[in-house]
Amino acid sequence: MEASFWHKKWKSKDIAFHGSSPNPLLLRHFDMLRLDRGARVFLPLCGKTLDIGWLLEQGFSVVGAELSEIAVEELFAELCLIPQRSELGQLKRYRAAGLEIFVGDIFDLSAERLGMVDAVYDRAALVALPDKLRSAYTAMLKRVTNSAPQLLINYDYQQNDMPGPPFSISDVELSAHYDGEYHLTLLSSEAVLGGLKGQCAAQEKVWLLQPRS
Repeated sequence: MEASFWHKKWKSKDIAFHGSSPNPLLLRHFDMLRLDRGARVFLPLCGKTLDIGWLLEQGFSVVGAELSEIAVEELFAELCLIPQRSELGQLKRYRAAGLEIFVGDIFDLSAERLGMVDAVYDRAALVALPDKLRSAYTAMLKRVTNSAPQLLINYDYQQNDMPGPPFSISDVELSAHYDGEYHLTLLSSEAVLGGLKGQCAAQEKVWLLQPRS
């Protein structure tokens, strides 16, 4: 989607996609990444998800990337954290103990700026992007994270039934993006109760992506 689409969503508080509690699929499957406490987890297109607070409570360090500065301001406020702010080229960086968020276009993020990450948690990034951007996104993500392990959540449904976002990601498409660098393991696949946005039948899937090398 165009950046203006998401800026308008946050400005108007049209954020039904923002969950009111940590994602239960994260809580159920995160241990599959087998990370030590203190590990650094990257959340692309993170918004102000409550998943961040949960990860911090578990003793992990979190780094995120988010387009909307409104979302990031609200995230730090809701966590009762006062961030240090700095500008890095086209990006802004918000930092506090254990938490670092880059604000701006995720495609402006480099491996050098991001730093080392131990894992990626992609709950809402790949499914937020239209098909014309997904290949560029997955290539960028592999590059800046050095193909770190991933816990990925996606929706699979008939795209003609609903325009998205969230967009449908089929098993075939996911494999095309990641199979060259990762072993893909399907951890769960569950029907979305009541349909996705109440409009169409969909499966919500959780994948573990482990580097081949």
